Amino acid sequence: LQASAAIAKKLIPLFDRVLIQRAEAITKTKGGIMIPEKAQGKILRGTVIAIGPGSRNDRGEHIPPTIKVGDLVLLPEYGGTKVELEDNKEFHLFRESDILAKLDE
Repeated sequence: LQASAAIAKKLIPLFDRVLIQRAEAITKTKGGIMIPEKAQGKILRGTVIAIGPGSRNDRGEHIPPTIKVGDLVLLPEYGGTKVELEDNKEFHLFRESDILAKLDE
């Protein structure tokens, strides 16, 4: 998370956007068998790296985000904007309303 914290200082999401680092795909079974890339499932979980300040409602009132940095979240199968930063690390920007759920660890 320390490397992710440094990245969060360089990329600050706006409004209700959330920067997510998707969980790593499982590439090997417990028995040691390699899983081909096409057979790997889509990664639908991720960790919140950075959060924007929130959005505004119709009356202009500030709505703070409901998740915080470090939360484990459930993501939709499609959506988000892929962002590649230094060291070829891949992150995704989602609107907070697109995130499906917060997972308890």
